[in-house]
Amino acid sequence: MKQRKLGQNGPTVSAVGYGAMSFADFYGPATDTGSMKILDACVDLGVTHIDTSNVYGMGRSESVIGEWLKQRGGTSPFTIATKGGITRDPNQTRNNEPAHLQQALDASLTRLGVDAIDLYYVHRRDPRFEIEDVTETLAGFVKAGKVKSIGFSEIAPSSLRRAHAVHPVAAVQSEYSLSTRSPELGLVQTCAELGASLVAFSPVGRALLTDRPHQADAIADLAFLKSNPRFIEPNLSANLSYNAKFRVLAADMGVAAATLAIAWLVHGGTHVLPIPGTRKLAHLRELAAGGEMDLSPEDISRIEEILPIGWAHGDRYSAGQWLGPERYC
Repeated sequence: MKQRKLGQNGPTVSAVGYGAMSFADFYGPATDTGSMKILDACVDLGVTHIDTSNVYGMGRSESVIGEWLKQRGGTSPFTIATKGGITRDPNQTRNNEPAHLQQALDASLTRLGVDAIDLYYVHRRDPRFEIEDVTETLAGFVKAGKVKSIGFSEIAPSSLRRAHAVHPVAAVQSEYSLSTRSPELGLVQTCAELGASLVAFSPVGRALLTDRPHQADAIADLAFLKSNPRFIEPNLSANLSYNAKFRVLAADMGVAAATLAIAWLVHGGTHVLPIPGTRKLAHLRELAAGGEMDLSPEDISRIEEILPIGWAHGDRYSAGQWLGPERYC
């Protein structure tokens, strides 16, 4: 597995991490036993960066990781990132108040059973607070020894610059893949300039970049996807036609489609760290293999000929799903 720095002065981690939203039934039912087997497999595969959030299953994802660590005697082979700032209050879905973030952080520390969080993100910005003030709150957590480094999820390059001027930002998390390339319009570049990692979630396009894309019958049972424009007809059929071409290319190159999609991201820069998620061990092995694969300029050209910028049909979020992420292009 290739290695990367998580932030300019942060720990060295695997080029491919693991996104533990899958522990919380987001893309289908998960079991705690199955999730712990995934963590076991991460160790075997050399995956050392685990990403979770207090909102994934309302603490369930963090609790599973904490129980797994407890069973190992509390010693962690992982660099663990988690997040706070999203609530389930319909009247206030984002809360960046210092007291709220403090409470959320303390609860995450308890569930994970650790003394300090390696990387703590504000999951979504709260428009009531300037980002400089929120950064000061996070910097206070670092000073208190509860957090080792800080980050933000789904912010604009301009916001990153403002935050970084207050305190070093180790990472920005954003959706980034062959199907969502908007971070290339400023975020990829600004992260590189400032020494922040770009942690790419949904790096296989919510399965559109795999050998087993979701079909209409399965999508009907997945709350997030059934209202997502890319998974609603006629966009779904159009996107599946591109998926078919990508699968053929990956097979011709002798790898799984997911492996090729991850390798493309890893090739894009040493500061780009994908965090795919899955409930299946075989798929995890495909994803991790992308962190070992080298791509030539000819390989990149073949990939981008099949999947040119802008190929995906439909927005990456519905109007409701866009609540929180900062648009900048």
